[in-house]
Amino acid sequence: MNSGKKITLWIGLTLVALLFVLMAVSLFYVPYGANEMNIAGRLQAPGAAHWLGTDNFGRDILSRIMEGTQTAFSVGFFSVCIGLAGGFLLGAAAGYLGRWADELLMRAVDALMAFPGILLALILVTIFKPSLGQTIIAIGILFIPSFARVIRGGFLQTKEADFVKAARGMGAGHAALIFRHIVPHILSSVIVTASLCFSAAILVEAALSYLGLGVQPPDPSWGRMLNESQAYMSKAPWYALAPGLFITLTVLGFNLLGDGIRDLRDRRA
Repeated sequence: MNSGKKITLWIGLTLVALLFVLMAVSLFYVPYGANEMNIAGRLQAPGAAHWLGTDNFGRDILSRIMEGTQTAFSVGFFSVCIGLAGGFLLGAAAGYLGRWADELLMRAVDALMAFPGILLALILVTIFKPSLGQTIIAIGILFIPSFARVIRGGFLQTKEADFVKAARGMGAGHAALIFRHIVPHILSSVIVTASLCFSAAILVEAALSYLGLGVQPPDPSWGRMLNESQAYMSKAPWYALAPGLFITLTVLGFNLLGDGIRDLRDRRA
């Protein structure tokens, strides 16, 4: 791996680590209550008392940003888990069984991919009452095709490898072939996909919350904070700057991390 690719990996890893630490700290400490209002102190500029200023209800922006990391990481983690679980079932079955099963399952995946991602998320969320749980499920469903294609491709390539054929010849069962021989070989590809999907999940959640279809008030969400701040752009630009910056840094961090892991995997291949 050349120095440029190493820098990409380390920048991504550093950003993700810092954000994770901020999220962990927010579980035990925030400067103020995230929903603690102070109308007399609304739209205060950043200062010693409020490092990132206050919003239109006088709530501390830093505290809401910190608790917003919990929302972002929760959405990213659980939606990726849903996408991975569904994608593994479809992709592994299609790649391992092949023939008619492959054709049938991948046509179902293609049908799901035919819908634009954000449009499908909007449809799924609006069918039910908007909430954090519904947002996670909707985003998780979006990721199933991505994982299914990666896992299918890995199974198709790996199941014909010599070491898998040797294990099959020695009497290894289907479960042993899949979980002892094929899955470890494709794990790096799945990790890269998970990292990229994690950043996409945060971006989609922010978009849905911005539209009022994601996390509902008063729970803090970076996307909803952007929506609430747009009426005060000229008067309090710091209000929009903080959530916008954290969305950008989080998405950038996970994308760089995913790219770095992919480059590291390609070098070892």
